Amino acid sequence: EYGAALFSHDSYFAIPAYPLESVFDPTGAGDTFAGGFMGYLSSQAKLDEDAMRRAMIFGSVMASFNVEEFGTARVRRLTHDEINERFHAFKRMTHFDEIPFERAS
Repeated sequence: EYGAALFSHDSYFAIPAYPLESVFDPTGAGDTFAGGFMGYLSSQAKLDEDAMRRAMIFGSVMASFNVEEFGTARVRRLTHDEINERFHAFKRMTHFDEIPFERAS
């Protein structure tokens, strides 16, 4: 509902929940997030902070599909294309470039 945060010794990373127009059933969203998060990490050769951050996005994306229907009905019908499309949409929504600070004269 509110997103997720990743804390490490040296950094902090926070993401919002994937925005949806409507939520049908939030039951199991946290479990689906955890499954997506851990499933993504298990597919990676290197477990570094970048992988952890991508896993958080992946977990949020998976949870967003779960809440669209009752139970696990929506997740069972998912395709890789749907997951990748939503992952990239979420990345576009949350990405921003560095804004240089310039002092006015």
